Formats: sequence, C-alpha cells, structure tokens
Amino acid sequence: MTGRINGKVAVITGGASGIGLGIARRFVAEGASVVLGDVNDAALDAAVTELGDAAAGLHTDVMDESSVAAMCAHAVERHGRLDIGVNAAGLGAYSPVVEQDTTTWDIVMGVNLRGVMLSMKYEARAMIEVGNGGSIINIASLNAVQPAEGMGLYCATKAAVDMYSKCAAMELGPHGIRVNSIGPGLVDTPLAAVLNQTPAIKAAFVENAPLGRTGVPDDVAGVALFLASDDASLITGDLLKVDGGAHTKRYPELAKILSAEG
Repeated sequence: MTGRINGKVAVITGGASGIGLGIARRFVAEGASVVLGDVNDAALDAAVTELGDAAAGLHTDVMDESSVAAMCAHAVERHGRLDIGVNAAGLGAYSPVVEQDTTTWDIVMGVNLRGVMLSMKYEARAMIEVGNGGSIINIASLNAVQPAEGMGLYCATKAAVDMYSKCAAMELGPHGIRVNSIGPGLVDTPLAAVLNQTPAIKAAFVENAPLGRTGVPDDVAGVALFLASDDASLITGDLLKVDGGAHTKRYPELAKILSAEG
C-alpha cells in the first residue's frame, strides 16, 4: 500500500521541532521525501536521523533570502522536483501596545511574515519551473482571526500570513499551485511551552475549547497531509482552523491570569 503523498517532495521550514517536525513525520510516513530547514542545527540533525533516508536537513534562516533560495534549490537538486512547501517557522511575542519595542517587532515580523513571503517566493518558483503544480501550506494561527490582549504583534503577523496566502492562491492557481493556511489554537510545542506549562493558562485554553482539549503537533499534521494530498485538489485560498472550536468563544485573558498568578 502506498501513502497519500507517495513520491512527493516537500520542504518544511521550522522542520526540526514542534509543528514542523510533526508534519515531517506524517509526510514521511505517507511516502514523501522531505527537506527540513531550520536554524537549530542540533535539532535538525536529530530530526534527520530519526526520519532516515527520506529526510535531509539544511541550515535555513527564513529571514535570509539566499538561505531560503538554497533550501528550495537543494530539494530540486536532490529529487528533481518540489511538490509541497510547508512554512512552519515562527516566533511568539507578548507585549502590551504601549510597551512594544521595535527590536522585538522587527524580529517577529521578520520570521513570521518576511520568512513566509521568502519561502513562498522560492517554493512557487521551483514548482512553476518543474511544471507539476503543487501545494503551499502556511502555518498561521487561530490568532489570524481571534485577537488577544498583549499579542498584537503576533496576531498581526498571523493575520497577514493568512491574507498573503489568499492573494498568492489567486496568482498561483493558473500554475496548478494551491495555497492555504492552517490556524492552530494552543498546541503543545516548544514555542508554546510557557502557555502549556502554566496550569491556570492551560486550564483557560481547555475551557475555551468546546472539544475540551488543546492540541498536539499530530493534530496539525493531519490537516497538512490533507492539504498536501489530492484529496484537497479543489481547495485553495482557505484558512483551516485546528483549535478544538476555540474560535467560537473568546481568547483567554492572559494579562489577568498572569497578574493573578504573580
């Protein structure tokens, strides 16, 4: 039996941990070859060792254009094609509007938005050159549509990722390239460690989800697999929320919880 994306080739930014690694595991299990891009070389080596011959790793700084171009070129040189781009590299940030500093602003905007823009640019170029179409999947967030106090910077980047994905879907559709974004709620990853490891905050997220739990990387990986596969051949320009229904309620009031905890 072959997998749902058997023979496909994917690049995955932020692929050494968290959601990116979860997606890489699922893709390899379903027959794909993956090229992982990350700045954490030790984690990257560990991920490639775990995934075996189907995986390769490349030090990739998504804010550096030449680095992103090299990642996509490596996939084509190694496999002769590029079918799937998953852009999972990202950073979180918490700061009230009146305390927001420009250094943090530039870094988070750089990774979360510039990084997605550059990744899509070179993924799409490679797909167009090969001529087989493809699927680009951007990891946005529930915060693309649900605001959160103290998280204006993060929310703004994720809303921008979703809108940029929609615009790209319009432009790339004639080339047979689908572009979608995924909006996870709270997922148990290193990026969200502070939220997951603070009991009162974790309880608030669980209460906010009608399904009564938060997520794990494999929850997102299943949706990414669907979007990468032919099962989603008529889906583009969409945001698929993976949040246990949290978008139907309100985001936890982190400032109040943190104040009470302090």
